[in-house]
Amino acid sequence: TRQKLRELGWEVLMHPPYSPDLAPSDYHLFLSMANNFAGEKFASREACENRLSQFFANKDEGFYERGIMKLPSKWQQVIEQNGAYL
Repeated sequence: TRQKLRELGWEVLMHPPYSPDLAPSDYHLFLSMANNFAGEKFASREACENRLSQFFANKDEGFYERGIMKLPSKWQQVIEQNGAYL
């Protein structure tokens, strides 16, 4: 793999430490969930599961794609900050 990357002339960047700003699940999915569920309390596990099912069922087809499409700009921010936490 490394040889192929060199042949292609691609620069391999060090993977930064875990950052919630770079994890699509954190900056896109969980942020949306946090906003959507703000202030809610559930009386039972079943109520929570039903609400989660409703949340996911109401996401349009482009929801996850939009989160993935934000990645390049997030990566660029990390590069510009020399890997610093955003």
